[in-house]
Amino acid sequence: MTPPAQTPLLESLLQGGLLLMATALVVALVLYNRQRRRGRRLGRKLEAAHSRLDNALLHDRLTGLKTREEFEASLEIAAAACDRDRSTLGVLMLGLDQFRVVNDAFGHALGDTLLQRVAARITEALPGCAAARLAGDEFVVLVPGQDALVRQRTLKLLDAFKAPFEVDGQPLQVGCSIGLALYPLHGARQRLTTNAHAAMRAAKTAGGGAYSEYEPSMGVNVREQAELAHELRTAVERRELELVYQPKIDALSLQITAAEALLRWNHPRRGVVSPGVFIPVAERHGLIGAIGNWVIEEACRQAAEWREQGLRMRVAVNLSGFQVRQHDLVDRIEAALKAHRLVPSRFTCEITESVAMEDTKITQQAFDRLRSAGVHVSIDDFGTGYSSLASLRRLPAAELKIDRAFVSDLETSHDSRAIVTAVVQMAHSMDLRVVAEGVETEAQRDLLVLLGCDELQGFLFAKPMSAKALALWASDDGPRAEGMFRPSLFEDTNALPLDP
Repeated sequence: MTPPAQTPLLESLLQGGLLLMATALVVALVLYNRQRRRGRRLGRKLEAAHSRLDNALLHDRLTGLKTREEFEASLEIAAAACDRDRSTLGVLMLGLDQFRVVNDAFGHALGDTLLQRVAARITEALPGCAAARLAGDEFVVLVPGQDALVRQRTLKLLDAFKAPFEVDGQPLQVGCSIGLALYPLHGARQRLTTNAHAAMRAAKTAGGGAYSEYEPSMGVNVREQAELAHELRTAVERRELELVYQPKIDALSLQITAAEALLRWNHPRRGVVSPGVFIPVAERHGLIGAIGNWVIEEACRQAAEWREQGLRMRVAVNLSGFQVRQHDLVDRIEAALKAHRLVPSRFTCEITESVAMEDTKITQQAFDRLRSAGVHVSIDDFGTGYSSLASLRRLPAAELKIDRAFVSDLETSHDSRAIVTAVVQMAHSMDLRVVAEGVETEAQRDLLVLLGCDELQGFLFAKPMSAKALALWASDDGPRAEGMFRPSLFEDTNALPLDP
């Protein structure tokens, strides 16, 4: 039994222990509740982060539309529903017309804003339809409904692009080309987006500003273009590319003064492939740069070979829009001229009017550098684009080539004669020479001479020929060549370090 004297002390110790336990319990509860609140906050932050991540994965960062992956998932679900209900749907592939021109002219920031406006207009025109931005300026829309309704909505979307876009206070007129593929009419679900893209390319090829409905032949064309692109990659290495040359004729003396280099592809299986077929493929698959470099080098090599044979002619090559925008274009031309000891003044770069007008500032810089290097610059296919006197004055070209479309009906069309007359007078007032291409009859020749053209080119004088054939023609003493090549083209150059 505990002595009575120790009882107060034990009670005091017990009370103190209980107090400490209670305090510890309260602190523990406070810490527990704080940790729970912190855990809930972290959980909410983690959930929000996951939500943002999911949203980033499912939606295009710039436009807020679906990504390709999310669109394909939506298409999978919609196609399955069509299979169950025996209903139909459509996929619209939309590509902007001339978006690159806007991007180059006004900058990528404005181009991004324009893409946002385009996305908004698509969703406004087709509310409730799943839309995605695939890449660059290409969009795709899933439109449920019967075939007739889908076609009707396609026209509605096309009409929505007739109004200009307001970007940074500036109205921009940007059209579009649309490809339509219907399910299940135009193939399996897995091929639907690809088929819509093939139809969109067909709409662009036809001039844009319209829509094309998929046809099986379009799919064949896509596969054939892919095969052509693959074969074109090795065409230079296999020496399948060739330059042929068409002479240019002085209009007054009717003597040959120059030759235009024209590219041909001698395919081992397909035969001669037209540049109208393979050049667009090269541009689409990023091959035009390498091919353009080869053309410049080969034309200079051939001009040097002719010079060593005693024949000096101006040689012209055609430059693509891609080449004009390359920052090292002039450097490569100068390097080729120097390597083959050629003077720049007898080397002509022909650039189509449509390319020259894509971006006046960029083109002018390229033209300025070409002219500073002493290279002769010509605007090809003149009359088919949208140039103005003001833009021509800013482009330091030395020559205009009248498009063959105006020459072909020169004998029968008063309008064509009036256009050629106006072009010649305008060009001469700006100290530009005028070349007429596509001359095929003597009557066309006589009219062009009468109207004041400086040079002529066409089948009336000669078809494109190999470099060897042209050299043989120039050296021929027979009546066919007599008086045809300007005598000043023939000089002894072997002893000269540089062609003067």
